[in-house]
Amino acid sequence: MQAISVKCKVVVPVELRVEIDRTLRGFADACNQILEVAKREKCWNTNKLHHKAYKPVRESTGLKANHVCQAIRRVIGNAKAVKQIHKFRPTSISLDARTFQYIEESQTVGITLMCGRVKFKMSIGGYQIALLRGQKPTSATFCKSRKGDYYINICVDIPTDPMGKTPRVIGVDLGRRDIATTTTGKSWSGEQIQNTRDRYSKVRANIQSKRTRSSRRLLRRLSGREQRFQKWLNHHISKQIVSDAKSNNAAIAFEDLTNIRESLNQKPRSETERRRTNNWAFYQLRLFTQYKASIAGVPVVLVPPAYTSQTCSRCHHVHPVKGKSYRSLKSFKCGHCGFEHDADINAALNIAALGVCVNNPEVPGIACLLEGQLSLFPIGGENWDKAYTDRSRRCR
Repeated sequence: MQAISVKCKVVVPVELRVEIDRTLRGFADACNQILEVAKREKCWNTNKLHHKAYKPVRESTGLKANHVCQAIRRVIGNAKAVKQIHKFRPTSISLDARTFQYIEESQTVGITLMCGRVKFKMSIGGYQIALLRGQKPTSATFCKSRKGDYYINICVDIPTDPMGKTPRVIGVDLGRRDIATTTTGKSWSGEQIQNTRDRYSKVRANIQSKRTRSSRRLLRRLSGREQRFQKWLNHHISKQIVSDAKSNNAAIAFEDLTNIRESLNQKPRSETERRRTNNWAFYQLRLFTQYKASIAGVPVVLVPPAYTSQTCSRCHHVHPVKGKSYRSLKSFKCGHCGFEHDADINAALNIAALGVCVNNPEVPGIACLLEGQLSLFPIGGENWDKAYTDRSRRCR
């Protein structure tokens, strides 16, 4: 099963908007009070924080019991997700089985507010109806947009196809010049997103110099537009990658790029290059691909990124001189066997080769000539790291 969030617009009568806004303010106030208690007591355990904050918060806010419990869970959840928690704003409220009900027959939702349980009609299309059909969701998040519209994100479990082992793997090479390149030959240029981000960066720099209230509002609007564009692009790319893997009965292999920003920022680079790297949304693309692949029954594996761009996908040879590579921008020419190919596709082929061994551990490893001895080792094991740190290695 794969849990996803179904976003549905809620039709709210004018007379109930005041009650909804009052509940949202109360929930945000509860979260801020709980956060202060957690910081003061240095308590980040849900059960312990519940005993310290539940009664005073409920008395001061007038919220329902389950609302306060959900506020405690949100504070703890945010503390685990981000390093620094800012002040909570009255934009959403978490709901559970006791404060939320979905009624499929009438396409309505029952939500518990501070004034009691209220039913709202949903304005949704066939896509949302299909996802909610036969579901009995027990959690949701009720939100208010900046335009004043109300939405509810309903969490549902989608049945997934069984994942089986397959000898086929589609390698995906991620980058900034080309967002993604696959072994099937598909590539998505990053020029459009890079130009968009550069344009927004210049606009933000001009607005930030004004330091007015209206400029801060405009900055939030620009940030939302930029994030929505990046999100749409990653959804588009991930959908095509999963579709190709499904049609070819193949798994998907990504490089594990954890902490790559920290390692790149340690190198001397210009401020522009640093900003572009920090805005690189490769992790979001991987997450979108993983949850879509889970629904489609497509396995996703992560492989070590070391030398995937420098290794020849035909003979597995790496340049023997440290700091030098056979890759030059978009072209790759192996100095050992003379193989020429697109550099990103060559990297994707290496990622796919690693993915085959990760997805099928019983497959024999790579034969490498190390210090005059021929040894076989499975990719991903200890010997793999040792071999890749050996400058004198030659794989074949």
